Amino acid sequence: MVEIKSLSKLTGCKIYAKLEMNNPGGSAKDRVALAVIRKYEELGIIHPHKGDVIFEGTSGSTGISFAMLCNALGYTAHICLPNDTSTEKLQLLTSLGAELEPVKPASIVDPSQYVNAAKKSAEFFTNDTSNDGVGVFADQFENDCNWRIHYTTTGPEIYDQIDHNLDFFITGSGTGGTIAGCSRYLKEKIPSLKVILADPQGSGLYNRVKYGVMYDKVEKEGTRRRHQVDTIVEGIGLNRLTYNFTKAEPYIDDAIRVTDEQAIKMAKFLSINDGFFWGSSS
Repeated sequence: MVEIKSLSKLTGCKIYAKLEMNNPGGSAKDRVALAVIRKYEELGIIHPHKGDVIFEGTSGSTGISFAMLCNALGYTAHICLPNDTSTEKLQLLTSLGAELEPVKPASIVDPSQYVNAAKKSAEFFTNDTSNDGVGVFADQFENDCNWRIHYTTTGPEIYDQIDHNLDFFITGSGTGGTIAGCSRYLKEKIPSLKVILADPQGSGLYNRVKYGVMYDKVEKEGTRRRHQVDTIVEGIGLNRLTYNFTKAEPYIDDAIRVTDEQAIKMAKFLSINDGFFWGSSS
């Protein structure tokens, strides 16, 4: 946890940031990936060094976390991802030992979409009698382990590191796990706390919180986009309701729409004034 001194000075408030980039894989997704693996081990479904494979559909940090942890714990990570994923990400995932399955970019309703492809591949692997191992689908968007690991680890860490004194908790949402777990824990400890969702342009979560409707104008009839969440911000924003986000909804007090321009300007401001080289989602 670090104080962002430039913003504290400008606002007259103490503003802090949680440095999840200090996790081994570089993001909060390490927590989720490890929780999923340990849960499957606890259930006796997978065992290290037995040829078992973890399947996940992701083009971001979750894939990196699973690749890193599977490599360390005796499993294989099989990552389904869009075939236009950057070369740099593909090289990193490969270097961490992941198997890659590129698929054509598609909507979540398409059976070949990369999340659906991961689920299908896990089932195929398990049912293939020529394989010795078991395949499991991580399913980060709908997996109960997601919000729970933030409830048991991230939330308590924030509470302790902030000396139990917090007025607002502000974060974005992709799967919904972080905001769900952290907000639930923090509100149990500090009932007066206000939880604010920062949502990128094009995402429907802002309208879900403000008006109870999962919709954004980029989805209007006659529009077609590679990404319906029409933003350069990676890792947050969504136009469907996930199980993990529904666990967050009772604890979210308000939402703020953040434009790409605002996010990029803030990233540059923090780099220049505080030496924090953070991405647009932060």
